[in-house]
Amino acid sequence: MTALTVLAAETPSLVQAVDWLAIAPVVITAAVGLIVLVADLFVPERAKPALGWISVAGLAAATATLLPLRAGDRSTFCLTTDPAACSYVADHFTLVIQFLVLAGALVTALLSVTAVRDARMPAGEYWFLLLSSAAGAALLPASRDLATLIVALEVASLPAFALVGMRRGDRLSSEAALKFFLSSVTATAVSLMGVSFVYAATGSLHLTQVADRLEDVPGQLDTLAMAGVALTLVGFAFKTAAVPFHFWVPDTYVGAPLPIAGYLSVIGKAVGFTGLILVTVIAFPVYSEIWGPALAVLAALTMTLGNAAALRQSADRPNSAVRLLAWSSVGQAGYLLVPIAAAAYADRDQIGATVAYALMYAVVNLGAFAVAALVARTKPLNRISDYRGLYAERPAAALSLAFFLLCLAGLPPGIIGLFAKVTVFRSAVDAGLAWLAVIMAVNVVIALYYYLRWTALLFRAPEAVEGTEAAEGTAARTKAPWPVTAAIAVTAVTAVVLSGAPQLVLRVASGSLFPQ
Repeated sequence: MTALTVLAAETPSLVQAVDWLAIAPVVITAAVGLIVLVADLFVPERAKPALGWISVAGLAAATATLLPLRAGDRSTFCLTTDPAACSYVADHFTLVIQFLVLAGALVTALLSVTAVRDARMPAGEYWFLLLSSAAGAALLPASRDLATLIVALEVASLPAFALVGMRRGDRLSSEAALKFFLSSVTATAVSLMGVSFVYAATGSLHLTQVADRLEDVPGQLDTLAMAGVALTLVGFAFKTAAVPFHFWVPDTYVGAPLPIAGYLSVIGKAVGFTGLILVTVIAFPVYSEIWGPALAVLAALTMTLGNAAALRQSADRPNSAVRLLAWSSVGQAGYLLVPIAAAAYADRDQIGATVAYALMYAVVNLGAFAVAALVARTKPLNRISDYRGLYAERPAAALSLAFFLLCLAGLPPGIIGLFAKVTVFRSAVDAGLAWLAVIMAVNVVIALYYYLRWTALLFRAPEAVEGTEAAEGTAARTKAPWPVTAAIAVTAVTAVVLSGAPQLVLRVASGSLFPQ
C-alpha cells in the first residue's frame, strides 16, 4: 500500500482543467450548429427561416467572446510532462485569425438567409454545415499539434463539399462539389502521409517539440524527415489554391451558391494559409532552406497565372464575374504567400504581413461577392457585362463594388489595399527577395487593368431595353432583401473605415503575433 501511494504521488496526473473561455469561440459555434440541426427536426416549414437567424446570432456571440481573450495569453490541453507543449493556444495570432473566420462566416450567413429560401435549399442541413465548417476554421489557428491541425482542417473542409453541392439538380453545382472533393481529399492524403513521416522521425506531434527534435534528427531519419516536411507543405498548398494546385477554384466558385463561393474565397483561403504558417514558422523552421525557396517560387507562379487568367475573362461569357473573382483570388493567394516565404530568410514576424493582407482581402472580397449576390437576383447569368450601368440602377451597390475593386487593385481611395500591398512588398525586399518583389510589382500592374475595366463598366450608360422589360427590371430592383443590403453595408463601411485608419490592420504586420 505504501509503495502504491508513493508511486501515485510521483506519477503526474493526467487530469487537467479545461480553459472553457479560451475555447468558447469554437464551442459556441459548434454548439449552435448542433442546436440548429436538432431544431430542424421539429420546426415547421414556415418557421425554417428562424434557423438562419439563430445561426447569425450564434456567430455573433462566438465573435464577441474573442474580446475577453484579447490579452492572448491563454492555452489549454497541455502536456502534464511539458506544460509548454499545448494542443490549443489562444495567442494573438489565433485571435486575429478567429476574428477573420467568425466575422467572415457572419457576413456569409447574412448573405445566405435569402439564398437558402430562394434556392429552396434544405435549411437545417445548410446552417449546420456552415456552422460546422466555421467551427473547424476557428479551431485551426489555435491548433498546436499536427493531429489537431489535420482534424481542424478536415472539419473546416468536409462540410464545405456538401455546401458547394447544395443546389440539388444543378449540374454545375454537382460538378463543382466533385472537383472540390477530389482535390481536397488528395491534399488531405498527402498531408497525412507527410505528418506520419514527421512523427516517425521526431516521435512527437506537438509543433514546438517537433521543431526542437528536427534540429537533431538521426542521420538515417533525415531523408524521412525532409520528405515529411515536403509532403505536408504540398498538402497545405492544395488548400491555399497555390499553382499548380489551383485547378478546382474557378469551377467550384461558379457551381457553388454565391455566399459559399465568397466563403471559400476568404475563410477557405484563411484555413489553408493558417495551417501553412503554423507548420512552416513553428514546426519546421530548421528546414527553412527547403520551404523558403519553394514558397517563393509558388508565390510567383500563383500570382502570375491567377492574374493572367483573370485578364482573359470575356465580359459576355456566362458566369464571367464569378470566374474573374475566382482567378483574382488565385492571384491574391500569390501575394499572401510572399511574407510566408520571406519568413524563411528573415524572422517569423514577417508573417504579420500575410495576416494584415488577409484581413483587408477578407473585407473587400466578401463585399464584392455580396454585391454579386445582389446583382444575380435580377441577372442570374453573372456576366461582367451585366454590371454595365449599375450606378444608374443601384448607386450605393455600384459605389461599394467600385470601392472594393479599387481596394483589391491597391488604388486610392482604397488606401487599405494600397498599404497592405506595400507591406507585403516590403517583406519581400527586407528578406532579400528582390526578384519576387519585381514579379509582384508587375502582377499588380496587370491586375489594375481588369479591376479598372470592371470598375469603369459600373458607371457607363446602361444599355437600352424595351419598355416592358425595363418596367419589370425596375420592379425587380426594388426588392433588394435587407440581409444582403446589410452585408454590403457592413463590408463597405468597414473597408472605408480601414482606408481612413489603416493602422487598425497594419499594426498586425508590425508586431509579434506569436509568444517569444
